[in-house]
Amino acid sequence: MLGLNRRDTWFLLIVVALTLLTPFLLQPFAEDSALAQFNAGYPDLMQRIAIYGIFAMGFNILFGLTGYLSFGHAAFLGVGSYSAVWMFKLLSMNVLPALILAVAIAGLMALLIGVISLRRSGIYFAILTLAFAQMAYNLAYSVLTPLTNGETGLQITLSDPRILDAAATDSLPVPSLFGLEMNDAAQVEVLGRVFTFSVGYYFCAVIAILAFYVSMRIFRSPFGLMLRAVKTNQTRMSYTGLNARPYTLAAFVISGMYAGLAGGLLAAMDPLAGPERMQWTASGEVVLMTILGGAGTLLGPVLGAGVIKYFENIFSKINENVLHEWFGALPGWLETPIVGLIDPFVGEGWHLTLGALFMLVMIFLPGGLMEGGRRIAAAWRRRRARRQDGGSGSTAPAE
Repeated sequence: MLGLNRRDTWFLLIVVALTLLTPFLLQPFAEDSALAQFNAGYPDLMQRIAIYGIFAMGFNILFGLTGYLSFGHAAFLGVGSYSAVWMFKLLSMNVLPALILAVAIAGLMALLIGVISLRRSGIYFAILTLAFAQMAYNLAYSVLTPLTNGETGLQITLSDPRILDAAATDSLPVPSLFGLEMNDAAQVEVLGRVFTFSVGYYFCAVIAILAFYVSMRIFRSPFGLMLRAVKTNQTRMSYTGLNARPYTLAAFVISGMYAGLAGGLLAAMDPLAGPERMQWTASGEVVLMTILGGAGTLLGPVLGAGVIKYFENIFSKINENVLHEWFGALPGWLETPIVGLIDPFVGEGWHLTLGALFMLVMIFLPGGLMEGGRRIAAAWRRRRARRQDGGSGSTAPAE
C-alpha cells in the first residue's frame, strides 16, 4: 500500500490514527480535576507540536541518516515564514500558495548554503551552518529591514494589495484554505468532556502526515540506504567509487525544504514573521528534539518535538500558587518544603526540568525515548514468552 510493505503500512496507519485523535489524547483530565493543568489539547499547542514535528523530521533526514550536524536550520525556518507572509501580503490569504513559496525559497537557500558548507564535514560543517544562520539573522534584523521589517517583524496590513482576493475588508484577513479560516474551531462534548477541534490543527496534522510519509519513503529507499552509508563510513564509500557529495547535498536541500514548510505553517497559523525564528537557539532546539526522541528513527524526532513543546507550554505555566493549591491538603510543615523543592523546576525554571530529563535520557537511553520504548517492548515480549513457556510446561502430560 502506497509503496510500503505491510509492517510500514500498519505503522503509518497507527501514526495517522494517533495524529487525528490528538485532541482526545492530550486532554486526559477533566476540567475540574486538580491535574487539568497538564491538559495540552488546545489548538495553539497542538499546532506547534505538529509544525515542529515537521521541522524535526526534516532535520532528522540530514542528521539522523547522514550524521551531518547542522546548527543553522533555523535560517530555513525563518525564510519560510518570511516567504509565506509576503505571499499573504501580495497575492492571497490562501495558505497553499504561501506554503509552496516557503518550500521553494527555503530549498533554494539550502542549495546555496549546502554547496558551500558540505565542502567540509564534522565540526567544521556545523560551524559553517551556524555562521550562515547568524548572517541570515543579522541581515533580517538590520540590512534587509525593507523586506523583513527588522525587529518589529513582518506582518499583514489592510493596505496590502492581495491581488487575488476579492475585496478589501475593514479588519485584518485571516489565513484560510478555500474559505476555511485557520482560526476556526468547534467544541464537541463527548462523554461529558468538551474537546476542541481546530481547522488549523487538522490542516497542520494532514501536512505532518504527508511529511511523515515522505520521510518514511526516504528512509526505506535506496537513496536512504546511501545516506546511511555516508554516516557509517564515508571514506570506505569513496573507495568504492561512489561520490557522497550529491547525496549529502540532496539530503541537506530536502531537510531545508522541510524547515521552510514548518516556517510557512507557523506563518499560516499566525501571519507574523520575525528574526527571532532564525536565532541559533531555534537551531539548537531542533537538535534537542531530534536527539531526545531518537536520531535516525522515524517517529523519534516527532516525539521529541512533542515533549519539548509540552514542557515549554505546560510546565512553564505551573507557578507557586498552583503548587500550593495541589498540596494544600498537607500539613503546613510538610506543604512548604515540598512546594519549595518543586518550584525551581516549574514556571520560569522549566528549562531545568527539561535539562534534567535530557541528561537522564542521554545517560540511560543513548538512543533517545524511542530506545526506551523498544526496551519496554522487548521486556514485555520476554515476559510474555516466559509466561507461555511456563504455561506449556505446566500443562504437559506426566510420564
